[in-house]
Amino acid sequence: MKSSAVRIRSAPLALAGLIALLAALVTLAFSGGEPAQAHATVNNAPVTAKQLTLRNDMRQLWEDHIVWTRMVIVSFAADLPDLNPAIGRLLENQGDIGDAIKPFYGDAAGNQLTALLRDHIIIAADVLAAAKAGDTEALSGALDRWYANGEDIADFLAAANPANWPRSEMRAMMREHLDLTTQEAVARLTGDWEADIDAYDEIHRQILEMADMLSTGIISDFPRRFR
Repeated sequence: MKSSAVRIRSAPLALAGLIALLAALVTLAFSGGEPAQAHATVNNAPVTAKQLTLRNDMRQLWEDHIVWTRMVIVSFAADLPDLNPAIGRLLENQGDIGDAIKPFYGDAAGNQLTALLRDHIIIAADVLAAAKAGDTEALSGALDRWYANGEDIADFLAAANPANWPRSEMRAMMREHLDLTTQEAVARLTGDWEADIDAYDEIHRQILEMADMLSTGIISDFPRRFR
């Protein structure tokens, strides 16, 4: 991870290169298909304390994910000295998310999810490095790996709980997360502050839907544990 952190301190893009990069990024980001839709389960039964705790804990974990991702993007774009500590905190969050599913799907599954999510962050650092350097070839390769990793995460979740986390929905959910994060990074790197804010607002909305989809799926998979 240290090598990725060092590589992302490259020189700013020239204006012409930045405009070309922006066009390439936006095209790539929206080439994946339709965004994920919110996955809600209609249930007239009273919400139990255990259900509410899981829902809130899952929301906290994924909000930490987008908050520390944003901190890394901001620090990277401005060459701030807190970049490496921010990356460290973001990587810690991936372990927290993996640990959250261990009580339900086992330690091996939790460790596998952590590994996939850490790759998600490491590859994101490569995306940012290539973007800031204006290296479109490296950027295209990094984006391909990033979206492939997103599909791996989605497929892992679908395999863990196929009844409640269908593969197509998981892939759409992850693709939308990557699309929106790409928009956020592009806006920050190009100094489009309004677009940057708008992208983060959309990321926040989407990640709460994603967290609720995951917690609802766990509750449906283990109903007796949430009575």
